[in-house]
Amino acid sequence: MIVTATPDLVLDVLEAADPVTQRAATAKLDALKSSDADFAATMDAEASKAKAAAADQSATKVSDAQSSAVNGPPVRVIKAPASGEVYRKFEAFILQTFVETMLPKESEEVFGRGTAGGVWKSMLAEQLGNQLAKGKGIGIAERLAAAHPPAPNTAGKAG
Repeated sequence: MIVTATPDLVLDVLEAADPVTQRAATAKLDALKSSDADFAATMDAEASKAKAAAADQSATKVSDAQSSAVNGPPVRVIKAPASGEVYRKFEAFILQTFVETMLPKESEEVFGRGTAGGVWKSMLAEQLGNQLAKGKGIGIAERLAAAHPPAPNTAGKAG
């Protein structure tokens, strides 16, 4: 049996979605489909239309009940972490793996038995890895940050 991850995942999400919302989203995507138009340009145009509609909507003070019934819940903007923080977390994960392999295998007296003992041991390794990565760490984050400088003005792009 061959499983293709992306189409299967998309189909699973579509099947789990509300059928009315699914049909509306499909209709919107079909309306956006154009053989000679650039996808990025189309998406930028739609984003500007959405901003204009949002500005009009806030100017007319449409009630929240009507707005949520028509447009769904508001979209949250998640601020991306600083690039150095991502590399520090990666270094902490690597250090966690190192520490976990260094902890004694036969430690039921300290951590407990079975799954609970494994969870406590893993939590200890995670905290030790995080603490070791703070400050200068062992240099993994520093080298990755130097090898991959941040791209200019990537704040507004999704992808």
